[in-house]
Amino acid sequence: MRLTDFTSYADAQARFSRAALWELVEGGRERLNIAHECVDRHPPERIAVRIASSDRRDEAYTFGEVAAWSSRFAHFLEREGVRAGERVAIFLEPSLPFYLALFGAMKAGAVAVPMFTLLGRDAVAARIDDCRPVLALARAPLEGARTIVADDAFLDSLAREPDGFETRTESRDMAMYQYTSGTTRALPEAVRHRHRAIVTVLIAALYATGVRPGDRFCCPSSPAWGHGLWHGTLGPLALGAEITAWSGRFDPERMLEVLESHRITNVSAAATHYRMMKNCGAAGAHRYEVEKLSFTGEPIDSDTAEFVERTFGRPVRSMYGTTEVGVILGGYPGAADLPMRPGSLGKPMPGVEVAIRDAGGAVSTAGASGEIVVRRDGGWFPTRDLGRADEDGYFYHAGRADDVIISAGWTMSAVEIEDALLRHPDVSEIAVIGVPDALRGQVVKAFVVSGRGPGGGGFEAELQAFARERLGQHEYPRRVEFVPELPKTPAGKVNRKVLREREAVRAAGADRGPAGAGAPASRSGGRGGRCVESPGAEVGGA
Repeated sequence: MRLTDFTSYADAQARFSRAALWELVEGGRERLNIAHECVDRHPPERIAVRIASSDRRDEAYTFGEVAAWSSRFAHFLEREGVRAGERVAIFLEPSLPFYLALFGAMKAGAVAVPMFTLLGRDAVAARIDDCRPVLALARAPLEGARTIVADDAFLDSLAREPDGFETRTESRDMAMYQYTSGTTRALPEAVRHRHRAIVTVLIAALYATGVRPGDRFCCPSSPAWGHGLWHGTLGPLALGAEITAWSGRFDPERMLEVLESHRITNVSAAATHYRMMKNCGAAGAHRYEVEKLSFTGEPIDSDTAEFVERTFGRPVRSMYGTTEVGVILGGYPGAADLPMRPGSLGKPMPGVEVAIRDAGGAVSTAGASGEIVVRRDGGWFPTRDLGRADEDGYFYHAGRADDVIISAGWTMSAVEIEDALLRHPDVSEIAVIGVPDALRGQVVKAFVVSGRGPGGGGFEAELQAFARERLGQHEYPRRVEFVPELPKTPAGKVNRKVLREREAVRAAGADRGPAGAGAPASRSGGRGGRCVESPGAEVGGA
């Protein structure tokens, strides 16, 4: 029997091994190709990819179609003189051209470089300059790169290429570059993935998203980012699952329709996606077949978690990791013997050792707070996230290290305050940070998105009382600012770093005297400095 034949937590602990993981792929430790594992080896008549969008122009492609089109693109690259190891940039939304380029580049031994289509000109130019692709596939020419326009004429010309291709890559060969969600000012180094990375990502597929062959899997995250690429595309396809991807701007009402019409059984989304589905008010209009749900990107607030369980009849389970270490904690969706505890990140992935380390560097006992660390190369590797573990081995998130607010000697969690205030019926979104205060050192400031706005009749005092009642008399936002939107990373997470930087600029202006004291803060969203990509974005070699 194979690892895919088991769903329980007990079996995951008893039966998992690296050798058993390799039994799930056709390639070996010497010769392996991601495209072959994801598309070529599965029954050609089965649906591989469905593409949903807000404009309802849905598409569907079988494994056989994706295999044939990606083979044609591999032949095209060889005919164009693209050599093994050279980069091919892909600046496309999920579509037939996106998938044929992603898998065709890797079939040919080139390195696929998917890029987020909503990046601005400078951000794209910085990535082009960094990876130096020999070719780019896009809907319009990209500055600084030889671009093939992915239109109908290109597909017509590609149709003349052979529809079969024999891969020749070794498992250690480079397969893909992936950029995390940073800025042009501080461009993160591309994370480089070898073909053998597909084996490692199957750990998260099995135990963090709970994918099994036969699932109808849906992930609305962009495949330019780690969650949408590795956990929403490559992992499930390698296991033979049907995936539904999202093209264009996310629409929560349309997403709920898709869950019904595509008969989705497994959903993995960012916490923000679930929150938007809750806030749109349309969930009760549909029937669902969802059996497994997971979330990532940032902690999910308890009100949204309750909505998910009420709507789909089962709890949403966390998958947690970082850019540097991959997925290390998860809720094992589908495991009936592992109940999900509210607010929990779940338990360690099989074969992964996770602990809590206190400020002195010692591993903490159950219940104590500290930094989440993972065992790597004989030592403890820091995640820069705070948390705790209970006596039964469940881990809990307490925010990033810089999301802790210390005010007048009290230590407070931004995540906990946000969670409490999101229970208010008039709060759509919220972000909490600590801001300087001459008396207390720091005070809590909340940035609130609400239809009521600042003129809502004492709304600020109402929110402060709401937080005090639920948390404590000291643990509430002493300052509240109403904003039309919150700054987000390209991956969709609230970017508190931008808010902290804005407050620092505002404070510096105030220090300079009256000329700066009255300057209004920016109310627009935007990209901030470097932030960690969706948990589990990066995977290493197996």
